[in-house]
Amino acid sequence: MNNIKENLRVLYDKFKVLKASLKIDSLKNKEIKLKAEIVEPDFWQDQKRAIEISRRLEKISQKYKAWQNLESEILELKALLDLEEKEKSNDHAWDRELSFKYESLEKAFSALELSSLLNAPNDSSNAILAIHAGVGGVDAQDFAQMLERLYARFCEREGYSWQVLDKNYGNEAGIKSVTLEIKGNFAYGYLKGENGVHRLLRNSPFNADNLRQTSFALVEVIPEREEDVDIELKEEDLRIDVFRSSGPGGQSVNTTDSAVRITHIPSGLVISCQSERSQHQNKENAFKILKARLLKQKELERAERENNLKGEIKQAEWGRQIRSYFLYGNKLVKDHRTDYEETNVDAVLDGNIKPFIEAYLRYFKE
Repeated sequence: MNNIKENLRVLYDKFKVLKASLKIDSLKNKEIKLKAEIVEPDFWQDQKRAIEISRRLEKISQKYKAWQNLESEILELKALLDLEEKEKSNDHAWDRELSFKYESLEKAFSALELSSLLNAPNDSSNAILAIHAGVGGVDAQDFAQMLERLYARFCEREGYSWQVLDKNYGNEAGIKSVTLEIKGNFAYGYLKGENGVHRLLRNSPFNADNLRQTSFALVEVIPEREEDVDIELKEEDLRIDVFRSSGPGGQSVNTTDSAVRITHIPSGLVISCQSERSQHQNKENAFKILKARLLKQKELERAERENNLKGEIKQAEWGRQIRSYFLYGNKLVKDHRTDYEETNVDAVLDGNIKPFIEAYLRYFKE
């Protein structure tokens, strides 16, 4: 019990240091000011500004509440431990309960500490994640489907909601590409480090001789933008086609032309959506992705100009893998940027990528 009490003291010290460095207490004043603005009679006259302030208030309130709740729970456990020490209880079941409470608080603090690294402008946004099979034939398409499942399981673990916006199946197995919309607090912030080339090395199940095969998949992650985002799309710059949704092997899965493909002629971007039965909904989703990608493109161009990074910021290329999945011999998943590695490859492929995400965020913290 003394160990738990000492560990809790250390945890609370860390909590207070981080809370002070992030100026969490100042969030209360910001919350009060924003609430005062919202009750002004003319608040909704400028609807765009009103929506922006409402969203900002929601984020500030959530952040402040999370820190306050954790501090209350830490102090509550401290009081229970003091009482336990005073009464000199020998209730082992209660001791285990207190130990469990401490472990729960430790995990909660770890999550808050990690979220403190997410302070870039779009980190709190939802994410649009696309996976494209690359070099490697059927194995690459199978790998793309493995990654789709990995991110779906990650979302389930984190309590994020997700849906498929578009999927192109392989002719023999796997998928050629898939686009997912992932919704949840800091979804983009957590997943942005997954952007890049992923490499799979294994004995191919699609080869009669079971030969070793290297295959690649490209993961693209962009923040989902708000509907009122300032991007001008001229009608003459767009070509919109409709077609029937298709499933594995090219089979039609819809009797109407509900799938939508939008081509943005100036940039060459082609966006397709076929997950919904409604053509209108697919069109809306396609425009959402197109706007997000055009904004990302503009931001990269601006970064090149402002920071003179031309040649450094580029699309991921084959051979520039960020992570390798070794599924033969001494199985291993290794991130080549942070050198973090995990030998339990089954857990990683089942969505347990939080350690990789944490290593990435800490490594690239400015």
